[in-house]
Amino acid sequence: MDKVSYITSEGLKKLVAEVEYLKSVERPRISQAIAEARDKGDLSENAEYDAAKEAQGLLEMKISQLEAKIINSRVIDESKLDFSKVQILSKVKIKNVANGATMTYSIVSETEANLKEFKISVNTPIAQGLMGHKVGEVAEVKVPNGIMKFEILEIGPIA
Repeated sequence: MDKVSYITSEGLKKLVAEVEYLKSVERPRISQAIAEARDKGDLSENAEYDAAKEAQGLLEMKISQLEAKIINSRVIDESKLDFSKVQILSKVKIKNVANGATMTYSIVSETEANLKEFKISVNTPIAQGLMGHKVGEVAEVKVPNGIMKFEILEIGPIA
């Protein structure tokens, strides 16, 4: 059994939209490529046919993986979140105690993580180390090269 993953309603909509796109656009495109390659004759030495069949297999695998994620997702009711401590769907501003650098991260499900948008997975070492801490507390986070200390400056909802 796949593990349950918690997700926002927006994240779930993105997953559903991606599956619909793959089924309605990519699947017919690959089927057309297979048909065109098949029309070219001998399939035993037809690289285009082999490539199209492989692409079809990869596409079907991706669709089934996304569908499994959707089935195993539980939408979090964002209105019931408590921002007195760090938890999933918290936006947290932290200060690195060692160098004074401040960063703001949104802690999200694995499927919604995107470092470019400063959205980190709840399963990362930093998120795990911050969980349950309150404003003003210093969290010790185990990272590959030791322990880092972060002061929690602010906690709030993800905008």
